[in-house]
Amino acid sequence: MNDYLKFLKSKQKTHVLSGFDVNENELNGYMFPFQKFIVKRALKAGKYAIFADCGLGKTLMQLEWANQVMKRTDKPVLILAPLAVTGQTIQEGQKFGIEVIKWLPEFNSWHKVPSNIYVTNYEHLGNISTDDFAGVVLDESSILKNFEGQTKKLIIESFDNTPYKLACTATPSPNDPMELGNHAEFLDVMSRNEMLAMYFVHDGGETAKWRLK
Repeated sequence: MNDYLKFLKSKQKTHVLSGFDVNENELNGYMFPFQKFIVKRALKAGKYAIFADCGLGKTLMQLEWANQVMKRTDKPVLILAPLAVTGQTIQEGQKFGIEVIKWLPEFNSWHKVPSNIYVTNYEHLGNISTDDFAGVVLDESSILKNFEGQTKKLIIESFDNTPYKLACTATPSPNDPMELGNHAEFLDVMSRNEMLAMYFVHDGGETAKWRLK
């Protein structure tokens, strides 16, 4: 019985209360009021998802979020992005006065990763010691959509104990419970299976489709 109770406890998600408040005048002066509102809310939550359409400035918001987390913790923050977006993220940082450094393989030899904002593509995640980072940003977080994918599994496991997490995408599937569930699991809200059991039922005889209760 004790072994079974230990097994159940191992399945529980541990929510780390990690958010903090910032004053509006502390945030990047290039931001619009609605962007400052979103970033303040994301910082207060500690773990948050920004589902903002194209053209609303997700890159600036995620950069400022990462900048504030780095300042607060004095620890590095990692941005994961598609390969084609990493260079653009560095350029956007320069445009808005936020330094972003491309992660290189030789950085793994450092005893302690300096407090900076780093960016790399998802394919390099398996070669990075994620324990050094206080925060992580998933750019184009719709990569979590495939609930059986190895990348999704690696992301969730690698940042299981990371106190600050931000998921950003312009294209979440509003009617795709799998994608929403994977975001909830990454952000330590609840597991995908818990979300499905709590809020969804199978749609008739098709067990692969779900609908809201």
